[in-house]
Amino acid sequence: MQQRSIGGVHVSEIGLGAMPLSVAGRPGRQQAIDTIHAALEVGITLVDTADAYSLGADDFGHNEELVAEALHNHPLGVDVLVATKGGHTRAADGSWELDGRPEHLVAACEASLRRLGVEAIGLYQLHRPDPKVPFAESVGALAELLDAGKIRLAGVSNVDPDQIREADAVLGGRLAAVQNEFSPRFRHSEPELRLCAELGIAFLPWSPLGGMNGAGELGRRHRAFTEVARRHRVSPQRVCLAWMLAKAPVVVPIPGSTRPETILDSAAAAELRLTPEEIATLDAST
Repeated sequence: MQQRSIGGVHVSEIGLGAMPLSVAGRPGRQQAIDTIHAALEVGITLVDTADAYSLGADDFGHNEELVAEALHNHPLGVDVLVATKGGHTRAADGSWELDGRPEHLVAACEASLRRLGVEAIGLYQLHRPDPKVPFAESVGALAELLDAGKIRLAGVSNVDPDQIREADAVLGGRLAAVQNEFSPRFRHSEPELRLCAELGIAFLPWSPLGGMNGAGELGRRHRAFTEVARRHRVSPQRVCLAWMLAKAPVVVPIPGSTRPETILDSAAAAELRLTPEEIATLDAST
C-alpha cells in the first residue's frame, strides 16, 4: 500500500479505526482480532484507538487492550503506528464525560502505556477539548509527555482552526496530527483539513463513511458516490475513501470496521484513482 506521513513517520494511506470493536454492538473478541489481523495483512500500518473506547467505566481501556493483544499475537510482527487518545472518561451509566486537566492526561497516558505494553506511545492525542480547562493547559501536558519520551508524536482531535494553530504553538511546532469528523454527510471540517494541508499536519478523518451502516447505506444517501462506484465497479465505500485521499496528501482516513471483509474493501481505496471530473462531482454532491 502507498504511504503517507504523520510527523515524519510513514504509515499506510488508509488506517483502521478500532472503535467499533469495543463499543455497543461490538463483535466477539476473535472476530475483532481477525479484523485487525486482516488490516495488517493487507498493508495497513496505522491503528487508531482510545482509552475510552469501551462499553463504559467497567471495561474502560477495552479497545487498547484488544489492539495490544492483536498486535502481539500477529505472526508477521508488522511495524504499526498505534494512535491512542486521552481526555474522555466514561461514567457508570456508559455516558461520555471530559477531563482535560494536565494531571489527568499524564495519568491517562501512563495507563495507556501499560495497556498497550509499550515504552512510548506512537501518537497520543487529546481526545476532545474540555471547556472547563484552558486548551493550552491540556496541550501543554502533551508537550511534557513528548519531552519526557512517553509519546513520540502528539495530536489533537475535535478542534477548530484556531485551536490547531494554538496547539501547534504550545507544542513548539510539533503538532503531528488532527483528527476530526469528516465524511460525505459531515463536511464542516473542510477548513481544518485545508489548514492542515497548508501546515503539513496529518488530517485523520474519523467516521469517514458518515457512521453509516456499510457501503449500501452510503450509496443510498449520496447518489453521486453510487454513480462513480458503478463506473469503477467498486463499492461506494471505496470511492468515498479515495475521494478523501485525493483532497490533500496529508489526509489519512481511519474507517472503522467489525469484519475482515469491510476493512479489506476500505484498504483497496488506496489503489483507486478518480478523475478530476469525478472528484469535482463528489465535492459538489450533497
